[in-house]
Amino acid sequence: MTAASPGTDALTPRSSRVVAARKLQRRRGRDRAERFLAEGPQAVREAIAARAVDDLFHTLDAEVRHGELIEAARAAGAYPHPVTDEALESLAETITPQGLVAACRFPDRRLPVEANLVAVLHRITDPGNAGTILRAADAAGADCVVFGTDSVDPYNGKCVRASAGSLFHLPVIRGADTAEMLDVFNETQILAADAGGDDLFALAANGELDAPTVWLFGSEAHGIDDATAALAHRRVGVPIWGGAESLNLAVAAGVCLYASAAAQRAAA
Repeated sequence: MTAASPGTDALTPRSSRVVAARKLQRRRGRDRAERFLAEGPQAVREAIAARAVDDLFHTLDAEVRHGELIEAARAAGAYPHPVTDEALESLAETITPQGLVAACRFPDRRLPVEANLVAVLHRITDPGNAGTILRAADAAGADCVVFGTDSVDPYNGKCVRASAGSLFHLPVIRGADTAEMLDVFNETQILAADAGGDDLFALAANGELDAPTVWLFGSEAHGIDDATAALAHRRVGVPIWGGAESLNLAVAAGVCLYASAAAQRAAA
């Protein structure tokens, strides 16, 4: 068991704050509280910078290793709570927790008035893929990521971790209807990622990726259904030049987003 800081009592798995935070591991609990958990120093750092943290749970060991984060959280208006190792393990979802878990408020996210690059996720249920696409979109300078019809909750713990803090960097629209979102962007070029579509790099060479673009990505197993793909202006694929059967969804999405971002920057 982890000792408490001098003059304080470490919270246990049965402490009311820990019990309340543990409910955020399920979507129903997140929806009711409008809060979610961010685990590990990278996610916590970004959450603090976004001033999204309400409560920060930390072990004594983490207080020694990440004292500056705990002080930054306090300065940002959050409440740090020393907890036992058992309490931290009950909040964490990783095999080897790093001693920090933050309970964060849902960010107030809205669609940007103008957008040059948007990623729309349609029926993507794998939180690792979804979080990695969010991270790639952030790195490519996208203006927004939409979690559309039947997609995983972006505040799912694995998705939050896979985003590596990017969840706090750009507008993320949660629980949207894909068709309605595409209708909002109907004056923007909409490209559906499809392995059998037009060659991505041929489009780039022809100057067809210069315009503001909404990328539509479907599940790795099933792709995009025909009815939804028909809402896009064209289907575009990343060519396979080697012996691989296919690309991982998140890798392909990253290639598409960067191709658009590079073309738009070159044309600017």
